[in-house]
Amino acid sequence: MAEQTQPSVKTPHLQDLGLPHHRPLVIVDVDEVLGLFMQGFGDFLADRGLEFRLDRFALFQNIYRPGEDQHLDLDEGKRHFDDFFRYGCGDMQLAPGGPDALRELSQVASVVILTNAPGQARLARARWLGRHGMDYPLLLNTGPKGPLAAGLAAQVSGPVAFVDDLLPNLNSVADHAPQVARFQHVADPRLRPLAPAEPDRHTRIDDWAELSRAIAAAIS
Repeated sequence: MAEQTQPSVKTPHLQDLGLPHHRPLVIVDVDEVLGLFMQGFGDFLADRGLEFRLDRFALFQNIYRPGEDQHLDLDEGKRHFDDFFRYGCGDMQLAPGGPDALRELSQVASVVILTNAPGQARLARARWLGRHGMDYPLLLNTGPKGPLAAGLAAQVSGPVAFVDDLLPNLNSVADHAPQVARFQHVADPRLRPLAPAEPDRHTRIDDWAELSRAIAAAIS
């Protein structure tokens, strides 16, 4: 679910990703959409003697030393975050139903994985996706996802859907590519009541079976 602040990367050509221009397109996030990021990051921190407390919908502000009331220094938290993507993100558990849903959707649409993750995570993330049957084109982004999603959507003649857990990314896609159908999905049940949402603007569905049906309807 990590959100970065740097400029977005350049949009690739669909042909370079091995994707046709005439099919619908489904753009899907990874953390808290296809994988249980918060749980995986928490387990990684526990192995380092730290606690990850889900007190709020936040990241570095939820990292504590045992028995302390003040969260870890943000720079130190960022170092653990970077280490997780370097050493631990390949052990993340799946979001229930995600791989099966994408497998069904891939029968009628192209699928692209669009994740905001540090560059050192590319190999581990690609292996994790492949190991779980989600060997779709993988794009690592930084910053709001709207520009890149808009660039991809402009290359297809069919409808496009976008799935993410973070409201800023959904809003960014709405601003840059309002024609794209937007869906919010928060995989971890502990996060769902904490996650900001705008259901009047983006469809919120936290069950992958239901979400798959809604996406299929939106791109049909």
